[in-house]
Amino acid sequence: MDVTVDGTCAGEFEPLRDLLARNLADGTDAGAAVAIVRDGELVADIWGGEARPGVPWERDTLVQVWSISKTMAALTVLTLASRGQIDLDAPAAEYWSAFGVEGKGEIPVRHLLGHTSGLPGWSVPVSVDDLIDLEHTEALLAADAPWYEPGSAPAYQLINHGHLLDGVVRGATGRPLAEIFHEEIAGPLTAGPGGESGGDFFLGVPSERLGDVADLIAPTSSSIDFAALPPDAFILRTVANPLLTADVCNSEAWRRDNAVAGAGGHANARGVARIQAAISHHGEVGGVRLVDEATVARIFEIQSEGVDLVLGVPIAYGMGYSVPTPSAPAIPQGRVCWWTGYGGSIVVNDLDRRTTVAFTPNKLHDHMVSSPRTDEYVRTAFACLENTR
Repeated sequence: MDVTVDGTCAGEFEPLRDLLARNLADGTDAGAAVAIVRDGELVADIWGGEARPGVPWERDTLVQVWSISKTMAALTVLTLASRGQIDLDAPAAEYWSAFGVEGKGEIPVRHLLGHTSGLPGWSVPVSVDDLIDLEHTEALLAADAPWYEPGSAPAYQLINHGHLLDGVVRGATGRPLAEIFHEEIAGPLTAGPGGESGGDFFLGVPSERLGDVADLIAPTSSSIDFAALPPDAFILRTVANPLLTADVCNSEAWRRDNAVAGAGGHANARGVARIQAAISHHGEVGGVRLVDEATVARIFEIQSEGVDLVLGVPIAYGMGYSVPTPSAPAIPQGRVCWWTGYGGSIVVNDLDRRTTVAFTPNKLHDHMVSSPRTDEYVRTAFACLENTR
């Protein structure tokens, strides 16, 4: 079938337009967007398909990007660290005093950023409503004992990552992480000319933008045999507590009310790329400096490395991002930091090429760290970049 891909891209990035068109035509994607910022310029900003049946994906369509949200939480913490408001090496309990119990008093902030806090989830059952009540579920985390020795291995903070960082940010500033992110990071970096949106990322979608949100389409299969896992497996204890189904995430209450910075962000690819370009551009992009270069360099200090106790694959975590790792074969080598969202969304920051690549789909594939569809978008984007050199 004929598929129209809207938006613009520099000529060398036309293969990305072709890839998106092909994936929309054959059903690999239902609706999606791709954006690339290189040397401060938006060189690709394309989209197509449907946000919902019969509703076209448009320039400002938003979609839940799952764990790409974690990169926005990380950028917020790194910005505060650059300002001297948070010391990444200090115990998290220095800012969040309630956290300093059950042997957690010396866990540094950088271990929370690097998924080695010892708390990849909640030990008590929590509901979706609990999850949205950040202060309540942060108090539960603060009172909990580590599931394993903090700092000894990576264990992906699947849903609670943003809660852990929000607890530190609230203690350090007196303000929630989402508020600082919206006002001091997303706002300045996505301000478009003449009042036009330069991109969007929301931790809690404003009421007037709810009509712009694409519906998620759940994957039809999973490579993880959950039934074969022991009941105390970390993946079961995290992914199902609480279980964020497509039906839950497609509800107005979830979209509007949540500032869950571990999984609940809604964005378009342009917004993801413009904001994260602050990292690929060494802390400053579009005349806005958020992070000093010394703090950007700390992203690449490995905090935890090896087989992740939740995801079951080898991952190397720096501060707030992963770095190139064999379990994500399409990620290029070099000074590259990145992360991905459940189902296939991704953002890749390449500091050597001063480039950020973002992909935001609504059709979810069997994807936790890597999958063929997302890998092809990443490989194509970087092949296009090589053709410009």
